[in-house]
Amino acid sequence: MAPEYVTTGKASKEFDVYSFGVALEIACGRKPIDSKFKSSQTSIVEWVWELYREEKVLEAADLNLRGDFDKKQMECLLIVGLWCAHLNYSI
Repeated sequence: MAPEYVTTGKASKEFDVYSFGVALEIACGRKPIDSKFKSSQTSIVEWVWELYREEKVLEAADLNLRGDFDKKQMECLLIVGLWCAHLNYSI
């Protein structure tokens, strides 16, 4: 749940964007920031953006899924998660 919703009880478009951003965590099976990974992978958003730029975004999918998912759907979920976590929300 978005922190703003917990404190105000009101949903907003930002709340929806936050929810889709959480989808990135779910798809990858990782926390947003995880120090157990090497420095280039500490931030889930930076790591997935790098894989996306290299056209290897599916490598970000949760390894526990063992590839048992629709690849196109996972790709779409990861990309939507990236859009929602983008620092420049005006694009």
